Amino acid sequence: MGNDIVDTDLFEAYLLGHPFTGKPVNLYNAMNYIMQLGGKRMRPKLLLLAYHSVKGELDQEALKLALAIETFHNFSLVHDDIMDNAPIRRGKKTVHEEWDQSTAILAGDNLLIKAYQLILDTNYACKDQLLKAYTKMSAQVCDGQQMDMNLPKQSQITEAEYLQMIQLKTAVLPAVALQMGALAAGANEAVCNAFYDFGLHLGMAFQLQDDYLDAFGSAQDIGKQEGGDIIENKRTILLLHALQHLKGADLNQLQNLIDQAPADDAFKISTVRQLMKQAGSDQHLLQLKHVYETSAHQFLDIACPEPQQQAGLLSLFEGLKTRVY
Repeated sequence: MGNDIVDTDLFEAYLLGHPFTGKPVNLYNAMNYIMQLGGKRMRPKLLLLAYHSVKGELDQEALKLALAIETFHNFSLVHDDIMDNAPIRRGKKTVHEEWDQSTAILAGDNLLIKAYQLILDTNYACKDQLLKAYTKMSAQVCDGQQMDMNLPKQSQITEAEYLQMIQLKTAVLPAVALQMGALAAGANEAVCNAFYDFGLHLGMAFQLQDDYLDAFGSAQDIGKQEGGDIIENKRTILLLHALQHLKGADLNQLQNLIDQAPADDAFKISTVRQLMKQAGSDQHLLQLKHVYETSAHQFLDIACPEPQQQAGLLSLFEGLKTRVY
C-alpha cells in the first residue's frame, strides 16, 4: 500500500468504498450524506500519520480505525448542527435540513454506534486499550458540548472556562486519533502520550483558528454561514475579550447588539467585527493560538524525533496553521 498519506485521496477512496448500508434506506442515506460531504479529514489523517510514523507502513486495519474516528466526528457534527439550528455544513444543507430533525438525530446516533463497531471489527491485540481511549474521549466530547450549550445561560464566563470547553469538545478528538494510531502501530506508552499531547495542543490551536475564521472569514471560504458565532452571540475568546476590554459607548454598543438581536444580521456582523478589532480581540486570539502551536511542535518533536518520521505530520500541521477555511 502506498505511503503517501498526506493527501486525502487514500482515505477518501476507502471511505467511499465502505458506505453504511441497511434499512430504512433514508436513515443510511442520511448517514452517508454527511460522511461524503468532504471536509479536511484532519482526524483520520492524523491517526494514519501517527500509525505510519511508528510502523513505517499502512494497512487496511489502520484505514478502518481511521474511518471509525471520522465516523465519530460526523456523528458530533450532525448533532451539533441540530443544537445550533445550522442550515449549512461544508457548503451544503445540514442533515436535518435535507431530511428532518428526527432522521438527523437517529443518523447521528447510528454513526456513533458504527464507530464503535468499526473499532471492534479490527484485529489489533490492543483493542481493549483502543476502546478505552475512544470511550473516554466520546464522553469528554459530550461533556464539552453540554458546556458549550450552557455558556449562553451563564452571566459570567472566564477565558479559562471557554478554553476548558473547547479542549473537551474539540481538542481531545485529534489527540485521541493520534494516540490510537500510535497505539495500534505498537508504540510504547511514552510515545503514545506525546502524540496525545501534540494532538491536544494542535486541536486547541485548530479551534481558535476556527473561531477566528467564523468571525472574520467569508461564507464562500468557510463553507458555512458567515458570522454564525456573532449572530448567535457565542461566547468565544473574541467576544469574551471584547466585552472585557471595550469601554464606554463601545461596550454599550456591543452589549446592545447582544441583548437586542437586531433584524439586520449583516449590520450586526460588520459592527461586532469592528468592535472586536478595536478591542484587539483578534490579535489576542492569534497570540494565544501561537502559544498552543508552539507547544504542539514541542510534543511532536518528542513523539517523532526523526525528521523522516514527522514529515507528514509537520506538513499537515503547517497547513492547519495557515488555513483560511
